[in-house]
Amino acid sequence: MGKDLNGKEIGEGLYQRKNGSYAARYVDRFGKRKTIYGKTRIEAKKKLQAAIEANLTQKVVRKRYKVSEWYEVWMREYKEPLIRPTTKSIYKGLFQLHILPELGAMNLEEVQQVHVRKLINEIKKRGYGWETQNKVRILIQDLFNVAMINDYAYKNPARGLKMQKKQENHERIVLDREQQADFFECCAGTFYDNLFVVAINTGMRQGELCALEESDIDFEKKEISITKTLTYLMLEGEDKKGFHTGPPKTDEGVRIIPMNEACEKAIKKQIKLKKLMAFKNPGTAGYENLLFVTRKNNPVCVQNINDAIRKVVEEINYQRDETDQMPVFSSHTFRHTFATRCIEAGVNPKTLQAYMGHATLQMTMDLYVHVTDDHKHEEFQKLDRVMPKRNASKLQVVAVDGIRVG
Repeated sequence: MGKDLNGKEIGEGLYQRKNGSYAARYVDRFGKRKTIYGKTRIEAKKKLQAAIEANLTQKVVRKRYKVSEWYEVWMREYKEPLIRPTTKSIYKGLFQLHILPELGAMNLEEVQQVHVRKLINEIKKRGYGWETQNKVRILIQDLFNVAMINDYAYKNPARGLKMQKKQENHERIVLDREQQADFFECCAGTFYDNLFVVAINTGMRQGELCALEESDIDFEKKEISITKTLTYLMLEGEDKKGFHTGPPKTDEGVRIIPMNEACEKAIKKQIKLKKLMAFKNPGTAGYENLLFVTRKNNPVCVQNINDAIRKVVEEINYQRDETDQMPVFSSHTFRHTFATRCIEAGVNPKTLQAYMGHATLQMTMDLYVHVTDDHKHEEFQKLDRVMPKRNASKLQVVAVDGIRVG
């Protein structure tokens, strides 16, 4: 209940302002809080009632759409002009696999929050992780937001839906320095060794790494130009997965990364290896110039790299006790590890943001503040070097319970 300046209750949603006038608040059908004003309490109350009634009358939808029908309109008119084909493919996969079977036949105004909650729970039961669950929620929320703007729905069943907090035990793996040394000692001389070295010394996304060509390398300036990414998926109109070249994930993804000595050596070795493979096999049409390829000179997908990583980790663990096993990790771990080593080396966050191709500095700081335990101890030791030392010769001797201390 709202109150006037004397503390008297004057009605739900109403309150008196310091200047003596009155105001009233309510939440519209879009979930936004609105405020109206009146010179007197009666005026404010009437305006509030009129606003609520007007808000309710808009619950009569202009046209009935089934969720499946509205998805097609939403995608065609609102999403396709703005998103990339790869993003559209992801949306389509999420909708057809998860949303369509459960909600597709329902009219928009029939979908309640409990239906969305049930859908998210079912996705979790089928073994899909937090990321998939949240992407489905976001898709549904955007789908209904646009429907409400057009008066095809009067509420958003995904609004206010609370998601279970992302489990910390699923957080990204970062190799500590000992694990990194062990891995690269074991993978030395293997087919993808050069790729692994470049990955961990540049922090490139795997799609960017797989799209790399010799023309992207400037050995004089010791720089790598990132202008494209390679993905392996099935786009609309295709009957199977295939390779597709497109721009990097973000506008900031188009960038230049400096090469250190290890990276330069690995790339030069890979150029020689590539020429040898090209002599034996011309490769896939349209992708002949890719620097990192399979043994048959075909484009590399993330699964190829992950399989190669797993074999190296299995070789390491074969000689280790069960209590000292190296975790199996994905190719993206090289990117996280690169960022962590940069932080440990004192690289400026803005510089790291440029290396990583992140859209915002906040993204860099949120993702890569997890440093290794060894580095935490090293950093804390710096405190000892700046803390004033006590002069032992000036310490007073104090007796405590008859015992001299100090």
